[in-house]
Amino acid sequence: MFATCQAGYEDLLVAELAEKGYVSVEHGPGWAWSRNPEGSEGVVATGFGDLVFPHWIFPTVKEIKGESVNALAQQLADAFFEALRGERIEAPWPCLFHCPAEIVGLGRRVAGVEKAFNELIRKRLSRVAKLAVPEVPRQVGLTRGWAVFFTDFGRAVASREIWNHGPRRMADDERAPSRSYLKVEEAYLAFGREPQAGETVVDLGAAPGGWSFSAAKRGARVLALDNGPLKGGALGHPQIEHRRVDAFAFEPEAGTVYDWLFCDLVEDPHHVMENVVGPWLARKWCRYFVINLKFGRVSPLAFLKEIRASDGVLTRHAPGFKVRHLYHDREEFTVMGEVTT
Repeated sequence: MFATCQAGYEDLLVAELAEKGYVSVEHGPGWAWSRNPEGSEGVVATGFGDLVFPHWIFPTVKEIKGESVNALAQQLADAFFEALRGERIEAPWPCLFHCPAEIVGLGRRVAGVEKAFNELIRKRLSRVAKLAVPEVPRQVGLTRGWAVFFTDFGRAVASREIWNHGPRRMADDERAPSRSYLKVEEAYLAFGREPQAGETVVDLGAAPGGWSFSAAKRGARVLALDNGPLKGGALGHPQIEHRRVDAFAFEPEAGTVYDWLFCDLVEDPHHVMENVVGPWLARKWCRYFVINLKFGRVSPLAFLKEIRASDGVLTRHAPGFKVRHLYHDREEFTVMGEVTT
């Protein structure tokens, strides 16, 4: 089993997979290769949903090695044709080529292999080639296509099945006041839900307003709470009310339930869990939530066990919540969920 992650977090990916019984074979910038748990057979596609650090997972892989662009492309094409045996493709399918950005020049080589591979597919299976889509599927979960990840200039792994865990690079908006805008935009895709026109959002620690702007541009009404100023597209936005107050001290008026709670506070995660997540979920002050928890000063995996505890506030009040280390996250988790009524 082969998994990708954000470069620099491979050790955490390996440790997380080890807790599931996957034994590390090798890892490099943005990827880890592991043996499946003892006793498993064939494609192991269960238990992936609650993992945090993976971006893509290839349940089974084909290793490809070659000295030249053409040699690599030919081997990939041969492997693809073999994987297609007995199948008929009638709908668009993802055809993905990727590599670590940290290896200088590898991206150009991968682009050359991808171009040569596509030419080989067109020559033999023109109809199938026309249905190829070079984009990560929006839906989270297992999909069939063709995914190729290069670990270096002469080696790649390929898989007919791809588990898309949700993280992906998002397009920026020049009106967005901060980079944090990208995190919440990405979180919507991982969660499978986003604010709608007419819904209400409270944004704790809103400044400079990236998350508030994201909700407001969708037509939601936002209460942005932060002693700091809003900027960019959030400043003066007609859908955003800005109050300069302490986010930790705020409580909704009696009987008020917000559709969404946003929280991206630069605070100790235990403090946020105890003083924000706990009260908001237990008192059902919101229906949905997107919360960032900074793990830079705590053990990430130990903290994950804490927030996932059977008697924890998230498990009790938002069963089915998701935790992800998104493409645009740094030393933080993004937690998303729906509060039970």
